Amino acid sequence: MTGSEVPQAFRLAYVPGVTPAKWVRIWNERLPDVPLTLLQVSSAEVCGVLRSGDADAGFVRLPVDRTDLSAIPLYTETTVVVVPKDHVVAAAEEITTEDLADEVLWQPLDDTLDWEELPGLPPVERPATTADAIELVAAGVGVLVVPQSLARLHHRKDLTYRTVTDAPTSRVALSWPQAEPTPDLVEEFIGIVRGRTVNSTRGRQQTPPQPKAKGKRPEAAGKGGGAGARRGAGTAGGTGKSASGKSGGRTPRGGASGGAKGGRAGKPRRRP
Repeated sequence: MTGSEVPQAFRLAYVPGVTPAKWVRIWNERLPDVPLTLLQVSSAEVCGVLRSGDADAGFVRLPVDRTDLSAIPLYTETTVVVVPKDHVVAAAEEITTEDLADEVLWQPLDDTLDWEELPGLPPVERPATTADAIELVAAGVGVLVVPQSLARLHHRKDLTYRTVTDAPTSRVALSWPQAEPTPDLVEEFIGIVRGRTVNSTRGRQQTPPQPKAKGKRPEAAGKGGGAGARRGAGTAGGTGKSASGKSGGRTPRGGASGGAKGGRAGKPRRRP
């Protein structure tokens, strides 16, 4: 295999909580000759990874700086509060931020929610990561508000979570460095994420047009016109008789031509 035949790889970054498995599976089905490498990167670092060229595209949490990065919003996550299973909040299906007024609310340094005003009691310090904040909640100290995917990622048997209806939400997007034109492999992945089919006009692997079958139309014409042609060649003057003089078909009784009983047509009727 020469150097030009070595398949190019596609590098996909993703932040914690995002599960790219569905899109990776479709990629592997459509482009089995192009390896896809996954890179898990923190929300704070993912944009830098894209700008440096260490990844071709990535799943990020908005907002991102659009001056040098393109982004397609994909979905908005539900926001939840993580609490111990025996916490009073666990008795409700949904809560509001007012229900957290008397709680210490941890805000880790990697928090992805854009709070205008943090509810609850201010913590004495900010944990470095969401994982560190989860440990504090498990120890019975304070609560944590995060996107639901992060609550699932850091699931523990002694913890649960409930929806916070009026909390900020986190939006997940596909992002890539701006370039003209967009690289082919990035365009391929954009198409997969947007749900384009494999035969899309913007896809790389399009089904080639099928060549027209030769000889089909003449043969069909011969079949469709054969009966008429045979009738034209086998009848004499269109009288319904063949060239040999035999009748070409039975004529209805009482017809103008008289058919096979034409000899009786000249017999006078007997008057009563």
